[in-house]
Amino acid sequence: MTTPLLAVRNLCVAFGPKTVVDGVGFAIAPGEKLALVGESGSGKTVTALALLRLLQGARVSGQALFNDGQHTRDLLALPERELRGLRGDDIAMIFQEPMTALNPLMPVGEQIAEVLRLKRALTPAQSAQAAIELLAKTGIPEPARRAGAFPHQLSGGQRQRAMIAMALACEPKLLLADEPTTALDVSLRGQILDLLGDLQRANGMAVLLITHDLNLVRRFADRVAVMQHGQLVEQGATAHIFSAPQHPYTQKLMASKPERDVIEAPPTPGATPALAAQGLRVVYPTPLPGLRGWFKKGEFVALQGADFSIAPGRTLGVIGESGSGKSTLAQAALGLLARSQVSGDVQVAGQRWQLRAAADQPLRRVAQVVFQDPFSSLSPRLTVEEIVGEGLRVHAPELPAPERAARVRAALADVGLDEQQFPNLLARYPHEFSGGQRQRIALARALIIQPQLLVLDEPTSALDVTIQKQVLALLQRFQRERGLSYLLITHDVDVVRAMAHDVLVLKDGEVVEAGTTQQVLGAARHPYTQKLVEAAFGRHPAADTSR
Repeated sequence: MTTPLLAVRNLCVAFGPKTVVDGVGFAIAPGEKLALVGESGSGKTVTALALLRLLQGARVSGQALFNDGQHTRDLLALPERELRGLRGDDIAMIFQEPMTALNPLMPVGEQIAEVLRLKRALTPAQSAQAAIELLAKTGIPEPARRAGAFPHQLSGGQRQRAMIAMALACEPKLLLADEPTTALDVSLRGQILDLLGDLQRANGMAVLLITHDLNLVRRFADRVAVMQHGQLVEQGATAHIFSAPQHPYTQKLMASKPERDVIEAPPTPGATPALAAQGLRVVYPTPLPGLRGWFKKGEFVALQGADFSIAPGRTLGVIGESGSGKSTLAQAALGLLARSQVSGDVQVAGQRWQLRAAADQPLRRVAQVVFQDPFSSLSPRLTVEEIVGEGLRVHAPELPAPERAARVRAALADVGLDEQQFPNLLARYPHEFSGGQRQRIALARALIIQPQLLVLDEPTSALDVTIQKQVLALLQRFQRERGLSYLLITHDVDVVRAMAHDVLVLKDGEVVEAGTTQQVLGAARHPYTQKLVEAAFGRHPAADTSR
């Protein structure tokens, strides 16, 4: 039997009296790809950080035996000086959010070169050239120019590629990849995993992939280890775990794929659309170089020629990569852009935005929004009662406080939150709730004024797969019961397939394909749509929108 590259035995991590990782054990062979999966809070990231002793204030016990082919060393018992020599050299890590992991004050090329100077003793000229070559290896266009760019000047995918280049600078034997694709579009996710796979095969490196994206796990990993509440509950070959999961929690994860449960009846003829646009065009002013910039500004066309309509009780899914114009379309639909930026016709329930606060207030009651990140969209200074009841204070100021509180309780109960489950619910603050519970609060806030249209901006991208399924089921129920219309902005093709009646595909600000969900996802005509679908499912699926 091959000696494992890494053998973890009885790993335990505790913060104060609370044990967050309890008796975890697994092994990774040289060149193997192991996926560590589980919901947020299961202990995945803590396990990876514990291996490199990067946890502040934690008590760590157990063994992490690392065999580099010459020596076997316990990572948890090594002197800090020796461990520092292994970090970034034999063992590297890709962190979840590159924007916070990269130094914002240093060009990305210099950050990679710094690693090479420290670990490989290269000269400044050698390290600078090697950094450019590494960026090129990860597929970044114009690597020499991008090497001089700061992190904020790169796209999310480019920043993640720069992080990968930095991690691979010293050709590590083991790569710890913590949610390396979470913040990326579906096509970029596939590209990053393909890149990791190519580099892994070329260098013979082992990969510990931490993720909750089961589609990526199925596509990438050789073996899977499933974590729940700080413990490993099941592990085995990827094909076996996906086809015949044994533990109830693993079965629950595998069954968490969003299910389609919407009213399929065609729209009522002659009904006023909840949202309609014709010839929608949006521009943003941009500075011009030289003297011209003193006298006028240029313009960037973010969206052009968009025509769509959402009938009452139906969902329009808008998909596309970052920069395709999805968020711009949502802003235009909500009347949040200046008049000078928007041309064409946008109507909500048959009425146009006046772009004046007082005049538009009645339409604000008709159209509400649920944002991507439930934590940042809820004020940490307000209680649940103040957050959910805010719309009533604006649109129904005549309501007495007791009646308003009663309606807040009813709205929270509608989304599955009540005082029996959460004592003193109305007086609590957002940080006291999980991500899925915060998104339910955001949904209650939007629904309490009884809107006709909800703009859903990536409503489940920040949630675990099981919580995602619950929130989508909740949205589907509200649509069936209340006849709500949804404008669903997402890059998750699975979510679109479960939720949408119709689909709009955006690329570079233009609509490249539109039609029913069956037509667009099942028989895509445009190469860009085919690419998105293939990236999501690993193939071009047959017309299947029933799951």
